[in-house]
Amino acid sequence: MAQQNLVVCSKCGGVNRLPPGRDAGQAKCGKCGTRLFSGHPQDVDAEIFDRQITRSSVPVVVDVWAPWCGPCKMMAPAYEAAANELEPLVRLIKLNSDNEQAVATRLGIRGIPTMILFHGGREIARASGAMTASQIVRWVRDRLPTVAA
Repeated sequence: MAQQNLVVCSKCGGVNRLPPGRDAGQAKCGKCGTRLFSGHPQDVDAEIFDRQITRSSVPVVVDVWAPWCGPCKMMAPAYEAAANELEPLVRLIKLNSDNEQAVATRLGIRGIPTMILFHGGREIARASGAMTASQIVRWVRDRLPTVAA
């Protein structure tokens, strides 16, 4: 029996059920109408971050960053390019560590940028330091073989 995917909207936090065979790339949130996957990682607050990690059946990569961080700014276009390639098989979001200090502390963030891969409500892997788009994609695919090219 095919299982429905649960996808959390990065804009409003609504939990959406996508039936098997439905094109997730074209799906819209039932609550706010926003496309669920746009190829543009959303900067989320603590509530939507927690909902993404705990409610989504889709693996989630979070980029923990800050506006004053030079390497974070340099990596932003690469992270967006990786989202274009990996979504809708993987959700990519951003978490501003200045705005969400409690979450950054809970995650044990020691340096930024830090990427953390979550699946099934738990941390699968993390990496610190800026990466290119191809490095980000390879990093995710190496840890999630089901997201192969």
